[in-house]
Amino acid sequence: MQTRDSAATSSEKRPSFNLELPARTASVSRKTGETDVQVGLNLDGQGNCSASTGIPFLDHMLHQISSHGLIDLDVQATGDLEIDDHHTNEDVGITLGQALAKALGDRKGIVRFGHFLAPLDEALVQVTLDFSGRPHLSYGLEIPTERVGTYDTQLVREFFVAIVNHSQMTLHIRQLDGINSHHIIEATFKAFARAMRMAIEVDPRRAHTIPSSKGVL
Repeated sequence: MQTRDSAATSSEKRPSFNLELPARTASVSRKTGETDVQVGLNLDGQGNCSASTGIPFLDHMLHQISSHGLIDLDVQATGDLEIDDHHTNEDVGITLGQALAKALGDRKGIVRFGHFLAPLDEALVQVTLDFSGRPHLSYGLEIPTERVGTYDTQLVREFFVAIVNHSQMTLHIRQLDGINSHHIIEATFKAFARAMRMAIEVDPRRAHTIPSSKGVL
């Protein structure tokens, strides 16, 4: 039988975590001779999204990142769409990657790794990522058509290259099944969002430590 004194001692030995972290928000602007992009985000949001890039399919995918990643996201972009979508698509990825890096700061307390397997009808895509501080993309999508609506499907890879390089994450994307281009791409963005949500969650056992044996990411 546990006495009152022993119960108090047991309670005193129990670890106590202070999980109050600084606000994990960021606002980043990028202006070039080709584009003007503003991104605001809150990593601890509710999945609210405002996206206006001039590229409807990209806006749709940004909503997937926000909704399934549970981050509040505001992306406003203008670009030289009269040429094609490439510059705007890439610069949105660059600016979003920069905003992720800024909001995460030194990455103390995060889980760091994330993975998810997302189905969308016949399509099945696996995403695994690591906020490692080392940018790397392994891209395994085989999208059967050149376009979804007016969106050039080659730009999917360019978008993720830009995010990876500027957020300094390691990202692996694997397509396990799928024949419909829209389904494959949307499953990818949903899996990415869910994997990212897992990775940026605060780990209560790490408290304010950096999730690396080296002590730095």
